[in-house]
Amino acid sequence: MTFNTRKNWLFFQLSGAVSVAIMSFAPVRLPAPETGDLPGVRKVKDLVIYQDERFYSSFPSIIKKPNGELLLAFRRAPDRKVFGEKGSSHVDPNSYLVAVRSKDGENWSKEPELIYSHAFGGSQDPCLLQLKNGDILCASYGWAFLRPDGMEKLKKPYFEAGGAIFLGGYLVRSTDGAKTWQGPIYPLHIKPEINFSALGEPITAYNRGALYEGKSGRIYWVVASSDSNSPKKTSNHLIVSDDKGLTWKYQSVVAIDDNASFNETSVYETPKGDIVAFLRTANLDDQACIARSTDGGKSFKWEKMGFQGHPMQALRLADNRVLLVYGYRHKPFGIRARILNAECTNFATAPEIVLREDGGNTDIGYPWSVQLDRNRVLVVYYFNQDNGTRHIAGSILELN
Repeated sequence: MTFNTRKNWLFFQLSGAVSVAIMSFAPVRLPAPETGDLPGVRKVKDLVIYQDERFYSSFPSIIKKPNGELLLAFRRAPDRKVFGEKGSSHVDPNSYLVAVRSKDGENWSKEPELIYSHAFGGSQDPCLLQLKNGDILCASYGWAFLRPDGMEKLKKPYFEAGGAIFLGGYLVRSTDGAKTWQGPIYPLHIKPEINFSALGEPITAYNRGALYEGKSGRIYWVVASSDSNSPKKTSNHLIVSDDKGLTWKYQSVVAIDDNASFNETSVYETPKGDIVAFLRTANLDDQACIARSTDGGKSFKWEKMGFQGHPMQALRLADNRVLLVYGYRHKPFGIRARILNAECTNFATAPEIVLREDGGNTDIGYPWSVQLDRNRVLVVYYFNQDNGTRHIAGSILELN
């Protein structure tokens, strides 16, 4: 199978990962489900949330609605083997944003419901955000598949992957608990972005990663942008919304470098008010990075975190600690986590926790977590075993 068809600023080539994690100590491996205790967390069980042999299911996000219901969004596309093709890629003209629901985190609706189908191409990576007023945002981006005569007329520069041309980012919004969705809402085009879309328009802001609603009600979104006159090298930038995601404005540079790229990023506001971004990188030995702003997002300073993994998502726990989850695409392939202090300053010393190490290859990960109750967390991700069907799985953790 070929997996290196997604944008290389956004998704590493899945077949060429480096093999050794940069660690100052051995990771803590959780015991098998229902056995033993370790400081901080115990894994209760692993579970399959959604799996269908006909579909390639991937890139989940999850929220807990005010009524307690869990909503899990993911990208679903045909497994191309159903058409007699050799395999699937991370771009597809029939990739849609869908969702399943649960009341307890263990029992899920069987048939996914449609969130959004892009009018001009396949959609990727639905990123959910539950707002304090009850609204739900879902950020995504798309790819268009053009015929040869259309390709000849494309405005340059543009980004092509797997025969598809990048469309840029958008959001959809629900005001009735995800019963219906409105949109798309197109965020602004940020000036560092040099690419044009398949429609010949400047690319609108985009990224895979968690948005965050701060204490003031402002929504933070760290987006990616092609830069340095290269359509494939990216930096990260902060955009903000003060009207619940309807309109956006540019705020600042989060991370930029002459050699390294920064791409899929989740953002978080600490209790003290720091804005913290957890960055995926390219050309930096798969290093996880962190960027911090102490002035409300006006400026950031980034640094390496001292370990490998991507992309990351941060969840504030009931006691203000932060559960940081991330995929691990080095042998043994799986899902890992760290529990950080409230201000996310101990990332270099917090023990690495191995949630899964039985993945079939590098085509796994993208974890996202939600707190089920004060003592339990559900971590969701996409997974495969023995290079089998890509599916949505989860691990229930008990906090100590």
